[in-house]
Amino acid sequence: MAVWSSFSLLLILPVVLGSSDPASAAVNDYDVLQYINPLIGSANGGNVFAGATIPYGIAKAVADTDSENNQGGFAFDGSRITGFSSLHDSGTGGQPSLGNFPLFPYTTCQNDDVNGCVYPKKERKTAYDPSSVKSSPGYFGLTMSSGIQVDMTTTHHVSLFRFRFPANVSSSPLILLDLSDLSDTRQDNGTISVDATTGRMTGHARFLPSFGSGSYVPYFCADYQSAADIRDTGIFVDARASSDVKNLTISRSINGYPLPGGAFVRFEAASEITVQARVGLSFISSEQACQNAETELPDFDFDKTRAAAVNKWTEKMAPIRVSRTGVNTSTLTNFYSGIYRTMVNPQDYTGENPLWESEEPYFDSFYCLWDSFRSQLPFLTIFDPASLTRMVRSLIDTQRHLGWLPDCRMSLCKGYTQGGSNADVVLADAYVKNISNGIDWEAGYAAVQKDAEEEPFDWSNEGRGGLQSWKALNYIPVEDFDYIGFGTLTRSISRTLEYAYNDFTIAQMARGMGKTSDAEKYERTAKYWQNLFRADQTSFLNGTDTGFKGFFQPKYLNGTWGYQDPLTCSNIDTSGRSCSLQNNAAETFESSIWEYQFFVPHDMSTLITLLGGPDAFTRRLDYLHDRGITYIGNEPAFLTVFQYHYAGRPGKSTARAHTYIPAFFNPTPTGLPGNDDSGAMGSFVAMTMMGLFPNPGQNVYLITAPFFESVNITSPLTGKTARVRTVGFDPSYQAVYIQSATLDGQPYTKSYVGHDFFTDGRELILWLGRNESSWGQGVGDLPPSLGTEGDATLNFRYE
Repeated sequence: MAVWSSFSLLLILPVVLGSSDPASAAVNDYDVLQYINPLIGSANGGNVFAGATIPYGIAKAVADTDSENNQGGFAFDGSRITGFSSLHDSGTGGQPSLGNFPLFPYTTCQNDDVNGCVYPKKERKTAYDPSSVKSSPGYFGLTMSSGIQVDMTTTHHVSLFRFRFPANVSSSPLILLDLSDLSDTRQDNGTISVDATTGRMTGHARFLPSFGSGSYVPYFCADYQSAADIRDTGIFVDARASSDVKNLTISRSINGYPLPGGAFVRFEAASEITVQARVGLSFISSEQACQNAETELPDFDFDKTRAAAVNKWTEKMAPIRVSRTGVNTSTLTNFYSGIYRTMVNPQDYTGENPLWESEEPYFDSFYCLWDSFRSQLPFLTIFDPASLTRMVRSLIDTQRHLGWLPDCRMSLCKGYTQGGSNADVVLADAYVKNISNGIDWEAGYAAVQKDAEEEPFDWSNEGRGGLQSWKALNYIPVEDFDYIGFGTLTRSISRTLEYAYNDFTIAQMARGMGKTSDAEKYERTAKYWQNLFRADQTSFLNGTDTGFKGFFQPKYLNGTWGYQDPLTCSNIDTSGRSCSLQNNAAETFESSIWEYQFFVPHDMSTLITLLGGPDAFTRRLDYLHDRGITYIGNEPAFLTVFQYHYAGRPGKSTARAHTYIPAFFNPTPTGLPGNDDSGAMGSFVAMTMMGLFPNPGQNVYLITAPFFESVNITSPLTGKTARVRTVGFDPSYQAVYIQSATLDGQPYTKSYVGHDFFTDGRELILWLGRNESSWGQGVGDLPPSLGTEGDATLNFRYE
């Protein structure tokens, strides 16, 4: 179990673990759950969900706090508890998500009167003991300042809370359920009913999503179990309660803020009382919420439920084991906790989708694909291909019923598009890696091709905008004239770059499906990114020329150039501009031209040529990192760590990886540099530390020195174990440069491998040293690129 004694705890002692495993042997199996700490990133803007859940589960139980960083419910920063709720997302930015129907316990009400308890959320919030906070896979617990110990665990649709009231204190405990959410977005009428005999509460309400359009209606069914008898039940409205009324329908108040309201159950007085609250969840009906609760958790057995959750996490974590030789607990915790967070979101809503009937799986909380296509979902193609397959089927089925692939989706609602149509990359990544079980790839191809060819009316929610200009001018203009659809008419540079990459990934699918003319077309449009490259553009930093020439710039409809300072929206931009969707007047999204100049993942050889060749490209990439222009807490920075490979300098990629980990990623509550974005940060850590980082949408994993003496990855598809082994592993991480390598016993100089490395159970041995070598630097050793002579991308799919 991962236990934190204080929210101010900043370091884990580096206890070195020994292992008798020889480097040439398989890594011994061991319990990895001991190295998982769900509290990593629970403070300082990591926004993780730190509570109890199972892999991809709907039920996510945790304490909600009043922190400015409570997007995942609980923030370990000394903020106060407002309740304990069961629906959450993880790692999101923006306003808090979900947190519906919180419970809140009291040991007793003042003067033994139900109106002696405080009901409104903003008034009832209370402190907790930081040293009592405990979190581990499938469990979360703490002690409130009132002395109430609260533990929780979950099944897929059900949360089980255990409230242990202080001993030797005569109390008549009251537990309320509030028809609210974290962001106070309740709409229309919320309803709740409480049974006078059993205390069962059922109801629903309508809420708004945190980063999208529309609304959603969750349902609940709460039951209570205790040795103490139920004393009374009732409802509350605002600050007043009544045991005479058992049903409530409550609307928003006149000024738009949801009026507090809900129900309560109170127990007979005793000196020692434990109350368990079982909360069933559904997006179909309260009846289905009750059925979920009774089916999945019939006996209120907390220990059995927690053990079942632990077993699910143990099974999911089975494919990967790393050597513990010479590494400390913080390194192992960093690695395995990152893997853990890749399976918190998205959430498997199969059977809980009220929008359409289908036999296909339905996943929600893709939050957002702009973030997760880069490493999270590619990681799952290795680690959990069965679940990734279901996610891809869900995306295709969503397009089948709603008309478009989502770029972001949460709470049964359409999220906002941040750049391109990045479900295209997700589908292509799965396709080129032979993820196929039950996937209708013809339907998948039709879906991605529709993104490229048809503009939706509301492209702020789905698809792409400006397609008339894209097809006529071959770029997205600044101040575009778009009368076909509507969306935020900014981000012309980042959208041009992303549309070009999206088209390349569609071409990958077309090649594999024998659609040659389509492949040639989209390979051609994948080069449109060049139309916004201005060869004579310079960049200044603090009034001094950076010495680099050639940057992307916005271009108008008439073909004339606009201008955006290449450093605008960078990590060192002092103007305060965020370049977000909510406050974005820039032509790049959440990043600068300086960073976006490297976002040509499919055509790196052409980009390197435009930027002056490998040496000039390397100096420019160094400048990006060394001057702090990039921000590793945002996903566009991920691939820039490894793009030295394309200039023939894979050793510098390894060096950069060790610059960022553990300096910016460490196993503490403040240990993430930015919000986790549904496990995007976790997968970046995991794949960086295992030494194989994906270029998504392509059958390419870039090789760097792993953070462990050896890494074993057993493919859940084939049962074969792939191994990365090192010779000369240095626990001080000074010898991190690959000197030579063998693949399956044969000399290997390429700086990348394909997905067959994992499915065929191949073995990569890396000899390490303290100085950069010539390994991986030959022209034939570079990763494939669209502009490479002979087009190495054509041999894109492993068989």
